[in-house]
Amino acid sequence: MSHQLPDVQASAPDVTVGLSQVGVTGVEKLVKLARGDRRPIVLMAEFEVFVDLPSGRKGIDMSRNLATIDEILEEITREEAYRVEDVCGDAAERLLEKHDYTTTAEVSMTAELVTREDTPASGLETQSTATILASATATDEGTRAEIGAEVTGMTVCPCSQGMSESRAREKLAELGVDEETTEAFLEAVPQPGHSQRGHATLTITTDGSPEVDLRDVIDVARDSMSARIYNMAKRPDEDHMTYHAHANAKFVEDCVRALAEGTLSEFDHLSDDAVIRMKQSNDESIHQHNAHAEREVTMGDLRDELGE
Repeated sequence: MSHQLPDVQASAPDVTVGLSQVGVTGVEKLVKLARGDRRPIVLMAEFEVFVDLPSGRKGIDMSRNLATIDEILEEITREEAYRVEDVCGDAAERLLEKHDYTTTAEVSMTAELVTREDTPASGLETQSTATILASATATDEGTRAEIGAEVTGMTVCPCSQGMSESRAREKLAELGVDEETTEAFLEAVPQPGHSQRGHATLTITTDGSPEVDLRDVIDVARDSMSARIYNMAKRPDEDHMTYHAHANAKFVEDCVRALAEGTLSEFDHLSDDAVIRMKQSNDESIHQHNAHAEREVTMGDLRDELGE
């Protein structure tokens, strides 16, 4: 007996529900960032591209539009750019022009940025890596862009450190050390606490293009944790990182508060409607779970909260 396959196209139901995002992910392109007279920074960037799909339309013509998306990304990455968020913004605006049925186009990009720096104690040259986060959303009303970074650092648990301090205070008392000397010692020599590798994320979103330097974003994020870490480290560098981390113990929530304070200090020129997204995740060393805290707030609300 023969069986006739149904006509899939003819039997498809009428489309009445629109979709907010339809597009492609994992598109890789080289992006060159200009640096004046110096050689440009070349990034291997991964893009995600989306448009909204109105009701009554079944799809975005994926195969045909993929060629359009690739053409746009090729055009905007062929020349050197000064800001990665502008690369996303240009692409989103061109997508909006090419797709007459859509009202929103969104382009996001991630890339690893490697920079050179010196270790804090021995002064050895090493490299530091940060993940760049950039995106832009274009509509008929204009373009809103985001720039930010995720960095890695070190944190120390204040609660664990407090227990170590109590034990040290008791032992020093048993050894006959007076209270004044004990307090002076504990002030000069931070006690141990369990440490973890921390991941700080800071992004800034504004209309147009955020007036921020990506390097400043990275610095604010790195300084929000207990201590910076370095890829290459001799013993003096290890001692420097360990000491400063334990002298600056922070809970995961404290790191987000430090991100807020650093953002307000470094980017006080931003308008009140700029949106600040802050996130801290810690890979716990003595637990099987991890710790996480985050906050999204406008610059205006941040100014009100911190009294600026």
